[in-house]
Amino acid sequence: MVILTLNCGSSSVKYQVYLWTEHLVLAKGIVERVGSSEAVLEHIPHHTEPYTVTRSIPDHETAIQLILECITDSKMGVVKSLKEVVAVGHRVLHGGQKFAKSVLITSETLQTFRELIDLGPLHLPANISGIEAAQKVLPGIPQVAVLDTAWHQTMPASSYIYAVPYNWYSFYGVRRYGFHGTSFLYTAKRASVLLKKAPAETNLIIAHVGNGASMSAVKNGCAYDTSMGLTPLEGLVMGTRSGDIDPAIISYICRRTGMSNLEVENELNKKSGILGITQKFSDRRDMNKAADEGDPNSLLARQIEGYRLKKYIGSYMAALGRVDAVVFTAGVGEMAFQIREEALQGLEGLGIILDREKNKLSRTRNAETCISADNSPIKIFVIPTDEELVMTEDTYALTAGTYDIHTNFTYSFQDPKYVNHERAKALEKELTKNPALKSILA
Repeated sequence: MVILTLNCGSSSVKYQVYLWTEHLVLAKGIVERVGSSEAVLEHIPHHTEPYTVTRSIPDHETAIQLILECITDSKMGVVKSLKEVVAVGHRVLHGGQKFAKSVLITSETLQTFRELIDLGPLHLPANISGIEAAQKVLPGIPQVAVLDTAWHQTMPASSYIYAVPYNWYSFYGVRRYGFHGTSFLYTAKRASVLLKKAPAETNLIIAHVGNGASMSAVKNGCAYDTSMGLTPLEGLVMGTRSGDIDPAIISYICRRTGMSNLEVENELNKKSGILGITQKFSDRRDMNKAADEGDPNSLLARQIEGYRLKKYIGSYMAALGRVDAVVFTAGVGEMAFQIREEALQGLEGLGIILDREKNKLSRTRNAETCISADNSPIKIFVIPTDEELVMTEDTYALTAGTYDIHTNFTYSFQDPKYVNHERAKALEKELTKNPALKSILA
């Protein structure tokens, strides 16, 4: 019984093949440069070496067909036949106000996604193309949409309504939606396990920091506020996105440069953030290396990113009243100790006390770590996210008829005895090279 999950971007398709009966990741991979004559597939089976192929892949349908060929190949494949695939889960950026949980995809569901394209013009067309391609290549197999926005649907109106003319909301759907919801769901449930508390008794501040970045204030196990808004542009400083700015900047730059609104919006999405400040880097690894070597703009970019994170942490502490833990996740949150330190230094008076040595040790995607000082009233965790597992479990449960909204549904990773065997195996190797890491395992 195999679950296939797909995450279709405008020019890429990430995938994972999961054997449900054994709770085992059989393979994962990515097709990049979809639409190009030199697209690249990287296929990583669990039982052999990674496989890479370059070929012309004009569209998502061709990409998904290639993925299916790889997973059933006699040498690099992981399933004997596509008949073993019982369902496909799709990551979908935006569900508007229509969906508070994952849903089976129907013609009506797809039409709703099409109607929401204005809210996610960079992502939804690719999501829809991926769904349509999978339906064509795998006819008759249940397909499930896992919405990035669903987690945030528990926010109160005071968190999601903007102070703009109210008919913008009632007529056009202008409100805060939030994203990275699958990641927040996973890390919130795992943090509750580490705290030995029920989710409904847990208050958290979670920072999902990757190339895109956002935060979630979690009250009694549910989303209470988030930093991203109508689109993924609002909020934190990101790799190429500006995050929060004065909206009047847009019209000002239009007047001064002659650029159109769309051109300025493109620069805010693709040429701002860390890239905009450094003028060279969007990858935090490059930025941190340059900052450590004394590059002034890279150092400034790191300080600005850390300060923005800190401001959101402080505001969410005020909003929640009581906080059990601050959680960092996603690629930068899991690996960039410098940015975590920038965000947390000086918060001791608020009960968040970082252990700098523990923080430097925590650079792993294979284990959950605790980096707070022993006397810190508020715990600080680094929890590697697992969005694919959430997608897989939602997909299986929907097809089995056992699924419900997350407050009424229990995931496998909520079990205190839960182990990700793939990560546990990788951690064993990591500990042989860095045995000190064991001292901070949560």
